[in-house]
Amino acid sequence: MNTDLFKTALILGLMGALGPFAIDMYLPAMPTISADLAASTSATQGTLMSFFVAFGLSQLFYGPASDVFGRKPPLYFGLGLFAVASIGCALAPSIEWLIALRFFQGVGAAAVMSIPRAVIRDRYTGAAATRLMSTVMLVISVAPMLAPMIGSAVIIPFGWRAVFVACALVTIVSVSAAVFGLPETLAPADRAPFKFRNMLRAFKTLFADPGFMGLTLIGGMGMASFFSFISIASFLYTDYYGLNPFQFSLFFAVNALGFFASSQVAANLGNRFGSIAVVKWAVAGYGTSAGLLLLFVLLGWDAFPLLVAMLALTFAFLGLVIPTSMVLALEEHGPIAGTAASLGGTLQMVLGAVAIAILSSLFNGTPITLVAGIATCAGIAVLLSVLTLKSVTPVPA
Repeated sequence: MNTDLFKTALILGLMGALGPFAIDMYLPAMPTISADLAASTSATQGTLMSFFVAFGLSQLFYGPASDVFGRKPPLYFGLGLFAVASIGCALAPSIEWLIALRFFQGVGAAAVMSIPRAVIRDRYTGAAATRLMSTVMLVISVAPMLAPMIGSAVIIPFGWRAVFVACALVTIVSVSAAVFGLPETLAPADRAPFKFRNMLRAFKTLFADPGFMGLTLIGGMGMASFFSFISIASFLYTDYYGLNPFQFSLFFAVNALGFFASSQVAANLGNRFGSIAVVKWAVAGYGTSAGLLLLFVLLGWDAFPLLVAMLALTFAFLGLVIPTSMVLALEEHGPIAGTAASLGGTLQMVLGAVAIAILSSLFNGTPITLVAGIATCAGIAVLLSVLTLKSVTPVPA
C-alpha cells in the first residue's frame, strides 16, 4: 500500500472510529447507567437505539450536502456537533436527557459514516478502493475491540460520564487530522448545485437499481447482526454468564477480532476470485455459522466458550461481506457517490436500529434472543444474495 493511500486510510479510519467509540466505550457501563439513572434495561438500550436512528437518518443530509459543498465542510459540522453532544451526554441528569443527547450525538457521528465512503469513491475504484475500504475498516474495527477496554479503564476511576468526555477529546484529534492531513477530494467544478428535484432523481435511480439495493441490504443485515450483539452483549455477558466489566470488554474484543482479521484479506480475495464471488461465498458462510449457532443454543449447548467462538466465526464472514459489498454498491454511481453513500448508510443504520428495538423488547436474559436475531438476519442476507448478485456488474481489478 502506498503512503498516500495509507495516510488517507488512517485519517478516515480515525474519524470512522468515532461511531464505534461512542457506542462501545460505554457498553461495560450500561448496567451501571441503568442503576445510576434509575432506568429500566429497555430504556437504557434506548440510548443505543436513539443514536442509531439519528446516525442512519442524518446520512440523508450529509451525502447530498457533500456533493454540493464538498466533502470537508459537512464533515466539520458533524464533528463539531458530535463533540458538543458528547459533553451534553456527560452532564445528562436523567435517562430521558441521555436518550435525547445521544440522538444529537448520532446526528453528528453520521458525517463520518457517509462522507468517508464518498471520499474513497472520489479517489479510487476497483481493487484500490476495496483495499482502502478494508484498511479503513481495519482502523474502525480496532475501535470495537479496544473501546470497551478503554471504557472500563475510564469508568472504574472516573465513572460512566467520563466516557463521553473522552469521546469529545477524540473528536478534537479527528478534526485536527482532517484539517491538516485530508485534502478536499471533490473539486468545485464537480460539485452539483443543490436542487431538490435532482436529489429525488438520484434517490429514484438508486432505489431502482437492484444491484445497489441488494448489496446495501446484504450489508445492512450484517450491520443489524452486529448491532444486535452490541445492544444485548453487556447484559448477557455480565448477568447471564457472570462476567465483570473487564472480562466483558476482553471477550467483546475476541468477538470483534474475526471481523478485524478477515476484512484485511477482502481486497486480495477480490483480486483473485472477484468481488461478487467474495460476497456470495462470505454470505453463505455467514448464514451457515449463524444457523449452526442457533441450532446449538436450541439444543441447550449455550456454553460461553462455544458462543464466543461461533460469534467470532460469524463476524469473520461479515468482515468480508461488509467492505466488499460497500465498494460494489457504489461502483456504478460515481457522479452521485455522496448521495449513494448516504442512502446506503441510512438504510443500513435504520435496519440496525430496528433490530435493536425488536430484540430489546424480546430479550429474556438468555442467549436465544441474540442468536435467533443474528440467524434471521443471516437468512435474509443469503436470500438477498441469491436474488440480486446476478444483476451486479463485476468490479474491474
